[in-house]
Amino acid sequence: MIPADHPRYRSLVARERLAECARAGIVALEGLGAHGRGEAFDYLLGEATTASARRAEETAAAMLMHAAHPVISVNGNTAALAAGAVADLQRASGALVEVNLFHRTEERMEAITALLAAAGAAVLHGEAERLLPLSHDRALCLREGIVAADVVLVPLEDGDRCEALVAMGKTVIAIDLNPLSRTARAATLTVVDELTRALPAITAACAAMDDGRAGALIAAHDNRRLLQEALDAIQERIAHALD
Repeated sequence: MIPADHPRYRSLVARERLAECARAGIVALEGLGAHGRGEAFDYLLGEATTASARRAEETAAAMLMHAAHPVISVNGNTAALAAGAVADLQRASGALVEVNLFHRTEERMEAITALLAAAGAAVLHGEAERLLPLSHDRALCLREGIVAADVVLVPLEDGDRCEALVAMGKTVIAIDLNPLSRTARAATLTVVDELTRALPAITAACAAMDDGRAGALIAAHDNRRLLQEALDAIQERIAHALD
């Protein structure tokens, strides 16, 4: 029996939750594969938050608190695994929450919005328009949400939309366990940590943030260095995996 506080137990619970939400139409079947890829990288990180990830999470909080119009973009996997954590971060940061999906149907949009609302998140509503330079449905967004945002937090993101948002001049904060992904390399700031560890850490950092600390973190930020430190942590763990 795996103890309830063991990381492997949390992984099993996450898989069951995603399967349940896939059956309910909240998570796309493709999202199950995406989760599996991330879980593999979490194993390589020791299923724990690294020192560089903690610094990235504090920097993410600084960017959200320093923003004029921050937005949290939520997909099906994020809603399934962390609806409550999204609501907590929204309250701590003052960010808007917008649902944005690759595999978009009105039924999924409604189900994900309802799940977030039940967890306490205030979700933006309105008529989505094809406002991002993309050929798929993640181009659909709200003018008062993602389009107007200066900082966008994009957990579990698609690389092409991340690149498009950065090209539009937005500060993009990604949460991605794969430090080599297109999203991780394109984002302004990449938090290489598991979603349900990262969001509460960012929320806690928001609550403790002051203007001086926020300015210092943003000024010192170097995403390439953070990604290299994540890769170094993986290499170190692999080197001693059989010890």
